[in-house]
Amino acid sequence: MKLVVFAAIFLLTEFGVVRAEGDASKGAEIFKKCAACHSVTEKTNKVGPYLVGIAGRKTAAAEGYNYSEALKTFAQANAVWDDASLDQYLTDPKAMIPGNKMPFAGLKDVQERADLITFLKTKM
Repeated sequence: MKLVVFAAIFLLTEFGVVRAEGDASKGAEIFKKCAACHSVTEKTNKVGPYLVGIAGRKTAAAEGYNYSEALKTFAQANAVWDDASLDQYLTDPKAMIPGNKMPFAGLKDVQERADLITFLKTKM
């Protein structure tokens, strides 16, 4: 029985069902790592696409941004950026979508990702 409970907790945690609660103010600090390439204040693309409204937005849908073929292909099967997909992408963008253009290695800390996602959700 203990093995079953352990396995269930592992699977839920591993696949993003169990998540830490995020703090938007801490996420704003973490976003400073992203600000050189992304905007959250206006719908203006930089090196990367703007992130205004990213939470719940169609994947690869920032107007005027030239997405990689890898991300366009990914978008066909993954229509919307939700908490789980943002969390997975922010963990390791290249592992989730091989061939995408984002050079960022990812955020390995679960709490940092939760904080950043919470912050991004305030930027609608």
